[in-house]
Amino acid sequence: MNIYDQLSALNITLPPVAVPAAAYVPFVQTGNLVFISGHIAKKDGAPWVGQLGSTMSTEEGKTAARSIAIDLLGTLHAAVGDLNRVTRIVKVMSLVNSTSTFTEHHLVTNGASELLGQVFGAKGAHARSAFGVAQIPLGACVEIELIAEVSA
Repeated sequence: MNIYDQLSALNITLPPVAVPAAAYVPFVQTGNLVFISGHIAKKDGAPWVGQLGSTMSTEEGKTAARSIAIDLLGTLHAAVGDLNRVTRIVKVMSLVNSTSTFTEHHLVTNGASELLGQVFGAKGAHARSAFGVAQIPLGACVEIELIAEVSA
């Protein structure tokens, strides 16, 4: 399965790497592991601001998480040059800007996890953490980071 054919079938165009908003780099590779820095949700090019359980529904959060996964894939492509080199999506960590009573962080994060499965098949199955947090930079609703393994 060619990853780029899969992306095309899903009508996904990879975005360029975003310029970091603070003192960090977009990705670091050590050995066969690539660590992608956290990406925030964006809508129409601006931070997708909102709080799950208050101003956003779980479905909206899931859509935001899916959009982040697309941005993460753009950065991963820039890091490794060819997404067909990805042998495994190892881990996803998701931070969900939510009220203290919101309990569907895992469902929001499914937006990213499901897309990774669609793109990479079995190689997209990953370990995952999903947390509720009081705030995310720029008021974004979701932030996600990713670790991938690549062939040499």
